[in-house]
Parts: sequence; C-alpha cells; structure tokens
Amino acid sequence: MVKTLTLASIYELQGLKTEALDIYKEILKKDSNNKEARVALRRLSGIRKKYIGVDEQMKEFFVNMKSKVEFLEFERWLVKL
Repeated sequence: MVKTLTLASIYELQGLKTEALDIYKEILKKDSNNKEARVALRRLSGIRKKYIGVDEQMKEFFVNMKSKVEFLEFERWLVKL
C-alpha cells in the first residue's frame, strides 16, 4: 500500500486518527520538509493528547442525563470544545 497524504486525509475524515498519524509520520521520515504532513501531525497529536479519555466519559454522561441541569452541564462542556 502506498502511504500518501490523500490516504492519511481519508483516514482522518473517517475518524481513524491513529492510522492517519502513522502515515503522516512515515511521510515526514521520507521528507522532513513536507509542510502538510507536519501541520497534520501537530494537529492530530494535539487532539489526541488533549482529549484522551474525555469522549467516553462524556458519552456516558450524555447517555445517562436525566435533568435540565445535566443537559446544561453537557452543553457547557461542548462549548468548551
């Protein structure tokens, strides 16, 4: 399989962040001046570090919301993103 920026972008759009990151890293190993891969790597690495584990926790909170107060708390969390 040829690992290209296009393939990495497709993976990213499908939510396959780890696979996209791996491709961007390989591209940078071959061409350290590839600006698009460098920007994508920074963007995805930041997302992964900043929000690790948060999605599952908030998903569980969302599924179990029962009151308007909980809904407002969830809404505040979304706005922060």
